[in-house]
Amino acid sequence: MTHLTELDVDASDVSVVTNRREEVLAAVRDHAGGIAYNVARIEGGDYGRRAFSTDRGEWTVKYEAGELEFLLYEPRGGGKTYVISMQSPAAPEPLARALEDYGAFVAAYNDYVASLEGVLDAVNADFPAVESAESVAAERDRVVDRIESCCGRVAGELHRHEGTEYGTFTARVDGTRWELKREADAVSYLRVGGSGGVYLLSQYGPPAATDVREYAPRFGGFVSAYNDHVAGLALDLERIER
Repeated sequence: MTHLTELDVDASDVSVVTNRREEVLAAVRDHAGGIAYNVARIEGGDYGRRAFSTDRGEWTVKYEAGELEFLLYEPRGGGKTYVISMQSPAAPEPLARALEDYGAFVAAYNDYVASLEGVLDAVNADFPAVESAESVAAERDRVVDRIESCCGRVAGELHRHEGTEYGTFTARVDGTRWELKREADAVSYLRVGGSGGVYLLSQYGPPAATDVREYAPRFGGFVSAYNDHVAGLALDLERIER
């Protein structure tokens, strides 16, 4: 049996190589991180990527929230090397070959930045003044307040003669479904157009002015339908008394 002490073999210490690789990658990460940050500022958005071509290959910078996510080198002869990544570091030999082209990558990035100089010089930033929507919102609120006041009376009368804590009243106006939902004598919502329709009244805020413009003129038809409903109930009760 052969013992380890009998083997005349030197086991080289790889720490020199790995330590040097860590030093190089730290410097590249810091330098390429600045490139990624600047690309993110130019391109906009929280994440993205951009490729830069050199005579020997293509470099891809991928960033997220302005931070370098990876730096990929793809030589023209084939293959790929993730110089910087979230995974394990590249092997020393392909890393060394990739970094031989790193200076050309930086030059390609600089050319990209230089190509954008003055690109916005001819853009006219004198935009028209923005009109205030205050009067539109005020008129919308005035109309909605009238609708809410009327629906409040309807809800109160429904609660009075139905005697339930919760209820709905529905009617069709020109073929469109209107629904008033109440809790006791208070309005929960007024919806036009079924489950996917428009809420003219709700607890989540006022409707759009365009919706008010479309449906407010038809609201009278909904009130008339409610009045016809009440009149029909009264007539039915009169017939029972007779």
